[in-house]
Amino acid sequence: MSIYGDYIKSVIRTVPDWPQEGVNFRDITPLLQNSSAFRKLIDSFVHRYQELDLDAIAAIDARGFIIGAPLAYELGCSFVPVRKKGKLPFKTISETYSLEYGHSSVELHSDAFQKGDRILVMDDLIATGGTMLAAAKLIQRSGGQVVETATIVDLPELGGSRRIREEGHNVFAVCSFLESE
Repeated sequence: MSIYGDYIKSVIRTVPDWPQEGVNFRDITPLLQNSSAFRKLIDSFVHRYQELDLDAIAAIDARGFIIGAPLAYELGCSFVPVRKKGKLPFKTISETYSLEYGHSSVELHSDAFQKGDRILVMDDLIATGGTMLAAAKLIQRSGGQVVETATIVDLPELGGSRRIREEGHNVFAVCSFLESE
């Protein structure tokens, strides 16, 4: 957790029973609307990664883009979007992952990375970890090295961060929520 973790967590809105009954949706919109909180969020990531030799931030469609782009700018590295299937115009590689009800895929341009590039994978939230693991696999297939996976919110009770660690990746979350919170 970052030095601003408790503050960031206090700004995130919990919407009970959305999108379905029994789900507590963690809404980052208030965090984005609060300029001080958003700056502290980006600073949390900058302070963690400023000493690392990163080549790129690979941010996951779409909310990962919101934090990945300013972080790449601040760190002076490139920004690479990991998109939902069918959204990239050039030759792509694809990775399919399981959802609670079905499957989905993410894609990456086939020339996004050079062999050995050091990549930070970024998204807004880790729930079951499927999207983050799919993005990490794409990066590895393209020759990149996943330095760490990073997110604003971890929902540890859903097991995603554990799964990501079990696959050999470090996980950094600015804050986490238990289902009862």
